[in-house]
Amino acid sequence: MSVTFVHTADWQLGKPFANVLHSQKRAILQRERLEAIQRIAAVAKCEHAEFAIVAGDIFDSTSPSRATVSAACAAIGAIGVPVFAIPGNHDHAGPESVWNQPFFAREKEALAPNLTVFQRSTPHELQDAVLLPCPALRRHESQDVSAWLASVPFDSIQNKPRIVLAHGNVRGFAMKAEDADGMSTGTNEIDLARLPDEEVDYVALGDWHGAKQIGTKAWYSGTPEPDRFPRGESNRPGHVLVVTAQRGGSPAIKLVPTSRIGWHRLDFELSEDVDIARLESSVEALVGGRAQADALFLELRGGIGIEARTRLDEMLETWEARLLRLQLSDRTIVVPTVEELDALTRRASDPLISRVAAKLVILSEGSDEEAVVARTALRELHAACRGL
Repeated sequence: MSVTFVHTADWQLGKPFANVLHSQKRAILQRERLEAIQRIAAVAKCEHAEFAIVAGDIFDSTSPSRATVSAACAAIGAIGVPVFAIPGNHDHAGPESVWNQPFFAREKEALAPNLTVFQRSTPHELQDAVLLPCPALRRHESQDVSAWLASVPFDSIQNKPRIVLAHGNVRGFAMKAEDADGMSTGTNEIDLARLPDEEVDYVALGDWHGAKQIGTKAWYSGTPEPDRFPRGESNRPGHVLVVTAQRGGSPAIKLVPTSRIGWHRLDFELSEDVDIARLESSVEALVGGRAQADALFLELRGGIGIEARTRLDEMLETWEARLLRLQLSDRTIVVPTVEELDALTRRASDPLISRVAAKLVILSEGSDEEAVVARTALRELHAACRGL
């Protein structure tokens, strides 16, 4: 017996995106997380999935706004198949959590009757599968939420595909703290080695935001709509997994892209002024002619002339407006060209400007704060002289 379903996780609806300063851009990012559910629904329909699993963190917190709750329920209700979810570390279960609020219960009943949220660790039998939920009851779980599976009387469970739902950091999976970015590390640990491997057919994991295989039967689905800059080729956010699990066999996995917002990284070294055009082409290749549809982490190094620096500032101003987020690490320095230096230091009609410029050139050759100020002053002097 086999069953096909969609595995997703880490929607984190209501995420504030505090690093994005413009409120309109934050709203776009928040809306895309909701609209990703429509794309999940399309995948479920296209792949003839019998149900969908959300392995934790439907919401970004235990107390999302009522508007977010209503929008989420409406989107889930439109998926068209049953949806089974567990609380994760962000929206963990508890007396005061969203899952136990009367408003959520009313909206779920009215808009998402196909949604089941497991708050207890107990087998749940479906027509063609058995779900084994491991809900997070608190943000930082000190105990392995999957430990209860070792005592499940599998002999009494029907011979159907058995699917574990869990949210946390798999023991032995080297998730660096800087890569976690709000995910659970140190606590919420899951020890896959302790699972009764022969009795389990698939482990649907949440918490890591990229699609990643952890074992022969265990996968992180990642978030369906990325929310951070890429961290290596092995981290593949922006997908859902279409899983075909069979009792006693290895699952078949298909990655289906669902993301719309592009999150890019570009490390670029400028060594001469013509590199400005090459940088512009590189960014164009990443974001094309789109606006309000991409985010870029841009690292700049090297040295360029005064006029090239002015052009770079204009480009940065444009990208800041067009991109949803521009995170800039600018370690470039201004190195005036020979022509620019001559235009400043050999002004027969303005000997005072020539003397000041010559002094600034000497001061700008260092790496201390005084040199930084001198290079800025040279740029301003150059701009002023162009107007004379």
